[in-house]
Amino acid sequence: MINPNLQDKVVLITGANNPSGIGAAAARAFAVQGASLFLHTFHQPYESDEVPSVPGEALYNSLQNSPVNIARELRATGARVEDMEADLADARNVPLIFDRAESAFGRVDVLINNAANCLQDTFIPRSRLNADSRAVDGFPVTTISAELHDRHFAVISRATALMMAEFARRKIERNDSWGRIINISTDGASAFPSEVSYGASKHAMESYSRSAAIELGTYGITVNIASLGPIQTGWIAPQLEQTIAASIPLRRVGRPDDVADVLVFLASEQARWVTGQLIYIGGGWTMSQ
Repeated sequence: MINPNLQDKVVLITGANNPSGIGAAAARAFAVQGASLFLHTFHQPYESDEVPSVPGEALYNSLQNSPVNIARELRATGARVEDMEADLADARNVPLIFDRAESAFGRVDVLINNAANCLQDTFIPRSRLNADSRAVDGFPVTTISAELHDRHFAVISRATALMMAEFARRKIERNDSWGRIINISTDGASAFPSEVSYGASKHAMESYSRSAAIELGTYGITVNIASLGPIQTGWIAPQLEQTIAASIPLRRVGRPDDVADVLVFLASEQARWVTGQLIYIGGGWTMSQ
């Protein structure tokens, strides 16, 4: 039997508010391993009387702002879990998250940067976009703006960089020689038409990750990137899911637990010699060369 050796570790996961999302799935997977969990959440205003039952924009927005509390769910199973809501676009919240995690558990051993901001934008001018213009996946798309650019980069690349720096500083000051950082990216990071700011900010995050792997290795901290293909977290409408699945070698879209199992591996003792790597998790949707 393989022992990931995570039962005494403290795992900090950002972006864990969607109960059907990757952050929540990761929290459940690490709880099974006996890890203690500190979960970051952030709910944006969303008002709708609709109770969606079919995946798509409405369901995804509803799930992102779901009243379901993953921390409460896991505590009921006996897991040690604390949580905190904070906007990662505000850099002042980064040290506060670690302060709260250390107050609860004494330290953080594993950092999973999963939080993201995703509003679809394009270089096509507004004059060529209809008021109700939709990208292929059914979400609204608009022309790139300074606000859209800055929000994506603040949450995805800047916050990830600052979270890694804060994690490393505290580890190094404690002379702690064991640490794991796992950053969640997309296999569209190199070019993402209709989600240009999201893709670009993820690409920047990947560069930060590789630099961190080189610089922090001497301190016993590994840094890896999980690059995701299509994962059903509530956003993929049924017809689109069928279309995507037909193009995936394993003939289905991904589930959050498909990702969570890889994250557990990257945090485990078995991944002690793996750092600076980008691992595609997408059923063969994208393959490294």
